[in-house]
Amino acid sequence: MTGLVVCVVVLAAASGFGVLQRRRSGRVRVRGRDDDKRLGAAELGGELGERATLVQFSSAFCAPCRATRRVLGEVAGLVPGVAHVEIDAEKNLDLVRELDILKTPTVLVLDAGGRVVRRATGQPRKADVIAAIGEAV
Repeated sequence: MTGLVVCVVVLAAASGFGVLQRRRSGRVRVRGRDDDKRLGAAELGGELGERATLVQFSSAFCAPCRATRRVLGEVAGLVPGVAHVEIDAEKNLDLVRELDILKTPTVLVLDAGGRVVRRATGQPRKADVIAAIGEAV
């Protein structure tokens, strides 16, 4: 009987953790640790957008990275003055460590000056990215 109780508790805890992770994945949010971080064209390997820049950290084996690339490309095409830059996390480990990138895809929303204003871990929704750009301007 004790084994059954332990099994039920473990399954409930794992299910709760899974639901929490799924709800947090892809949310565009503000992190206090990002306040003073700025990125320039040298770190990005591309020019900053006039209004905002969407920086995507990807890896070769990441399936959601392809969908994120498509979403961010569409947003950059829809919103004038927004640039999309994709960075290979494996080839830029120093930058990944500096920005505390823990998984791919991670999207950073930069304002016109290169300051990190929003962050999304996981595949973000197009509407959330557009709203984050509006707050960055």
